[in-house]
Amino acid sequence: MRSIGFGLGAAFFFAFSFILNRSMELAGGSWLWSASLRYLFMLPFLLLLVIGRRSLAPLLAELKRAPGTWLLWSTIGFGLFYAPLCYAAAYGPGWLTASTWQITILSGTLLVPLFHETRMTPAGPQKVRRRIPKASLALSAVILVGIALVQAEHAGALTLREGVLGVLPVLVASFAYPLGNRKMMEHCEGRLDAYQRVLGMTLGSLPVWIGLAAIGYAVAGAPSVGQTVSSLTVAISSGVIATLLFFHATDLAKGSMQQLAGVEATQSMEVLFVVAIELLLGGPTPAAVSWMGMALVMIGMVLQSYASSLPSGRFALTRRRAPRA
Repeated sequence: MRSIGFGLGAAFFFAFSFILNRSMELAGGSWLWSASLRYLFMLPFLLLLVIGRRSLAPLLAELKRAPGTWLLWSTIGFGLFYAPLCYAAAYGPGWLTASTWQITILSGTLLVPLFHETRMTPAGPQKVRRRIPKASLALSAVILVGIALVQAEHAGALTLREGVLGVLPVLVASFAYPLGNRKMMEHCEGRLDAYQRVLGMTLGSLPVWIGLAAIGYAVAGAPSVGQTVSSLTVAISSGVIATLLFFHATDLAKGSMQQLAGVEATQSMEVLFVVAIELLLGGPTPAAVSWMGMALVMIGMVLQSYASSLPSGRFALTRRRAPRA
């Protein structure tokens, strides 16, 4: 249950990204700067944290040992995650980006067969491909139905252009983030903690952010003071605090794909946090169908948390028949 708590904390701080990215776009800021500044601002904070924990040397050794691996999965896990989210914010409202992002709950579960686990067999330890946890898949579907209800009242106002350009990049991001995170966890095999892994992936994805910043400067000029301040806020809240909380949660759950699915399902709460924050800022009150959707999300999250706390295989969707005598 500790992993679920850290996941919920991450969801709260992640929620600020969707609101601030959209506000920066509406204020005339380029999505190229919104994406690159977050990670460029994250770097010094993460460096200070890792140096303060006296754990920089092991990280540098890991980076030197397999630079290609770090570059590949950091580019996927961070680059193909955040750049598409910022691009989508340029073409769709914040609620659309936040709700579509919740597909990552399903994406993370569908990625399970890409990973292996070691099992003891008569021939000795062997690596076998993991199977999709059906209970987690079903509960994720319940949460997604709730999210769809939350956003149903807004969907009619979307144009086709907003629907396509605001949704497809987020779908790419929803698969890239859990894939990059899990692949780096698999590669590190517990040798690095969450602080080191986030810094390592930030360093590994630097070519992406430097490239986007260069393009942003050539296309839109230097960022405004307002966009710089907002990007710094996103870097601290979502980039440092939320990412560290989420990575720590996945570290706690890495021994079980069922628990890992539960942690990733906590990100469904981002939609509710976004709605709550917008209400505090004077946004419109959700309709009855949206409140029904929020209730469904909460029910799905409670069930997902309960399922993730059980030993693998104990949570079943149907009652198993007793064997015949």
